[in-house]
Amino acid sequence: MKFAVTLGSAVIAAFAFAIATPAVAGAQPTNCHDSYTPCLPIVSDVDCEGGSGNGPVYTGRVTVIGPDDYGLDRDGNGIGCE
Repeated sequence: MKFAVTLGSAVIAAFAFAIATPAVAGAQPTNCHDSYTPCLPIVSDVDCEGGSGNGPVYTGRVTVIGPDDYGLDRDGNGIGCE
């Protein structure tokens, strides 16, 4: 009987932890452009840091996983701002 009570307490604790934990840990905020990882904001333009672009937003290296709307992956290899 003592084992059943201990097991029941463990199940309740695990369930409480699951409820308190976000469903999708590490999900990108909803205002991120779907084509880039890590998150790039949805703005008029994003340029590479140290490049000749005029922003308004600048980024370092990113992975391009969809249409390259910001033109960061000039050679088409899936890596922007390299």
